[in-house]
Formats: sequence, C-alpha cells, structure tokens
Amino acid sequence: MAIYRFRVIFEDYDEVIREIDILSKQTFLDFHEAIHKATGYNPAASSSFYVSNDQWKKGQEIAFMPNERKVSQGVTEMADAKLSKFVNDPHQKFYYTYNFERPYDFHVQLIKILKEEEGVVYPLLVNSVGIVPKPFGAHINLEGDSNVPGKEDDYDFLNETQYGIDAEEDFDLLDGEEEAGEGSGGEGTPQSEMGFEDEF
Repeated sequence: MAIYRFRVIFEDYDEVIREIDILSKQTFLDFHEAIHKATGYNPAASSSFYVSNDQWKKGQEIAFMPNERKVSQGVTEMADAKLSKFVNDPHQKFYYTYNFERPYDFHVQLIKILKEEEGVVYPLLVNSVGIVPKPFGAHINLEGDSNVPGKEDDYDFLNETQYGIDAEEDFDLLDGEEEAGEGSGGEGTPQSEMGFEDEF
C-alpha cells in the first residue's frame, strides 16, 4: 500500500510546518483529523480541502460539515473521498481552509510517496516545526510537546524566531530513506517519525 507524505503549511505563517504520512486508501476526513491532532485544534469545525494547481488556485471542493447550499449542489464530502482518487500528480497540491467561521488557510503538498511500513499506524506525524497560532478564544492542546519552545498560554506567535526550510529540497518518489533534520532551524527541532500519541 502506498503512503503519501504531505507537508502542511499555514498560508500566513509559513514557518509553521507539519508533515504527515497517510495511507492512500484513507479519506480526507482522516487527513483533516490528523492535521488537527498535529496542531491541537478542534477538528469539529466546518472545513474544506480544494484540489489546487501550482498557483494554489482552488478547484474541486471536498467538504466537512458542508452547509445546505453546498449539499444541494452535490459537494463531495471528506468521509466519502479517498485520497488516492484526487492525487494525480507526484507533487499534488491541495488548498485547505479550516473553520469557516474563523478561518485558517493552509497549503498542503504531496512531497513523497513511500511504501507502507509493517506495524505502523497511519496517519502518522513525522515532522513538526514551529508553534501554531492560537485561535481566538481557544486553547491549544500542546501538553507533552516538550520539544517545542514557548507553548505557554501567553505565547506571542508574532515574535517567534523564523524557522528555515530548504524550498529547493528534492523529494524522490518511493524513497524510503528518512530525512535527517529536514525543516530544522533554531529551537524548532523537527520531531522525526513520532506517532501522534508521542507528539501530544
């Protein structure tokens, strides 16, 4: 079974990065929940993925908790949409909007296709860089994330040190070798190949 490794980056905070491995047969709902297990956000909010081109232009929508108008228009729902049906490019991009009431936008890109590892539970968080911005009136669940600095409730995200990442990084398909120190820089040391239960 193929494993997709996606890089998830906040559109307005591009130093905050999460990388997630997920089975190609899993759904966008699985991916939605995995992203928010990796950010500490509540996944129970109306959100959508959009198939995207290289300029991050929104295409077909894949929705979670769609409104009546979208349902009447026959929108594809996350629970019914397997990732493999929407990945047509080795660097497939999705634009993702979380919580339409107080939205955060993300750029989501396929960066590797790997082979499934026996005994590993997917989705799996494999890289975490930077502190997520705190939603208005919400608590970020970062308990146990001792490797990420500044997780206090009064943390000022805008003063966070910039994390470096190599935009020219070459991602080879079906390369099972682990990346050493990918996306690292300063205090935000990536947490490599760590399961969700260890991350939070």
